[in-house]
Amino acid sequence: MLYLDRNENLFGAAPECLRILRTADAATLGTYSRDFLRGVKSTLSETLAQQLEIPERRILLSYGSEDMLKQTVHCCLSAGDRMLIPQYSWWYYQSVASECGGVTVEYPLERMQQPAPAFLYNAEEIIGAVRNTAPKLLLIASPNNPTGNALSLDGLKKILDKCASTRVVIDEAYFGFNDELFESLPQLTRQFPHLAVLRTFSKLYALAGMRIGYACVGEQYEKLTAYSARYLGYNTLSEQLALAALRSKEYYNEIGKTIANERERFYSFFDATDPCIAYRSVANFILVKIPTEHMAPLSEHLRRAEIAVKFYSEGGLASHIRITIGTPSQNSLLLQALSDFRYRFAAHAATANHQSKLYNLQ
Repeated sequence: MLYLDRNENLFGAAPECLRILRTADAATLGTYSRDFLRGVKSTLSETLAQQLEIPERRILLSYGSEDMLKQTVHCCLSAGDRMLIPQYSWWYYQSVASECGGVTVEYPLERMQQPAPAFLYNAEEIIGAVRNTAPKLLLIASPNNPTGNALSLDGLKKILDKCASTRVVIDEAYFGFNDELFESLPQLTRQFPHLAVLRTFSKLYALAGMRIGYACVGEQYEKLTAYSARYLGYNTLSEQLALAALRSKEYYNEIGKTIANERERFYSFFDATDPCIAYRSVANFILVKIPTEHMAPLSEHLRRAEIAVKFYSEGGLASHIRITIGTPSQNSLLLQALSDFRYRFAAHAATANHQSKLYNLQ
């Protein structure tokens, strides 16, 4: 089965990461970290701090960014507090807010058709939503799952300036799949103490199974900083894998470029498949609107082809599918299956139309 439904990086981790797994010894598995003797939480947080140019104590490690998101929301939200989240976003945002009695309120995303179909963040609308709802937490997913759009740096700075009394959390799980995205986003936590940036090694670095995440936080997140600290350190094997990934920048840059090119293949296919709409993305997935009557037969067609993509049936995303961008060969398999379906459906429609005309003549 080819799984293109969970936004995993199917290119695989860097060769140096695999070498770490092959050479792990008993000491790695059987002893605690002693990095605290040097006055840091871990070698990984120390390295990230150096690369991102922010204080090491402002780097918080976690069991994937899912865990970091849960910690952040639980630390910042109390019963009845509001959390603003994007329309058409990850269901888990609502779930984790409800765990601590919080209430989620959605701010809208805009859809544009020209020059190409895409979802957009509107900074002014987000600022207006903050003023109207007085949330304890504003969450912005950039890029957003499943719509694939990111917030511009100028837009983010405008929001941070105008919403200084509201904690702002950027879920940046899908960073690194587009040249236009900026590496320096965590540095804004020095200028804006109410900002937290969540990242993970699951997506770009293809280490989803190792569950490594981190946050870069401003000074207003002292409670979260204390809450996330681990006296006995973190998973040392996961840390070594993350460090190996950070040393493999060229390898991952090539993956980012390849995925950007592969997105274009899907755009070309769906742009030529009326009335489908492929929304532009800066992540390792794309969202596609297809005719409602095609959903069930396409799902069955792909099941028979042993390919899984994500089908949506709820709310404003009914009649949409999300496709994870795999390797070029994997994408070719899916595109061939989609082409076969398009041909079969077109032939069926032509036959049905011909039969209808014959019936009308009779």
